[in-house]
Amino acid sequence: MLSIIEGRVLGCLLEKERTTPDQYPLSLNALVLACNQSTSRDPVMALEAHDVEAAITSMKAAGLTRLVHPSHGRSVTRFRQVADEHHGWTQAQSAIMAMLLLRGPQTLAELRSRTERQHDFESIDEVEDVLRELAATDPPLAVHLERAPGQKETRWQQLLAEEAEPVPRAHSAVAPVGGLADRVNELEARVARLEAAIADLLD
Repeated sequence: MLSIIEGRVLGCLLEKERTTPDQYPLSLNALVLACNQSTSRDPVMALEAHDVEAAITSMKAAGLTRLVHPSHGRSVTRFRQVADEHHGWTQAQSAIMAMLLLRGPQTLAELRSRTERQHDFESIDEVEDVLRELAATDPPLAVHLERAPGQKETRWQQLLAEEAEPVPRAHSAVAPVGGLADRVNELEARVARLEAAIADLLD
């Protein structure tokens, strides 16, 4: 599972690829600004350049991001996501994952309205169909949550990255995450990614 920061960085790359294609791939400065936007982000973050670089490096080792070296008059290295290729996501799935990574658990109506610049969903049913596709992957990438107190509608949450605040889940086919063994496996995977990233840097 990705960290909260990695999830934010990946969400920004997915979003900006569709909404500002002329500026994509993103420079480090542009990516930091995207991560720290005060709008369309929940929670709002205050990441530093080194936080974003570390996230990019670990996700590069995991095959989710790539560096685009300076060319065609550009003087800085830029970054792009390849998570959609890695996971085989459709444009609709990428749009949903981007919004869930950037804004946390959301209702079907919220997801439909907030993804309109990335993908034009014809109906709320279409949004739900895409979420159910993501929930049916192995491992699952989305889960249907219980209705929050005071809310009329249920929400969906992504399972690719950690969330800022744990949210109770609805009954689903997803096995509960938590136990010591799960945490150890997760940490070992992260260490392996970081070691691979360091090896890349030393090459």
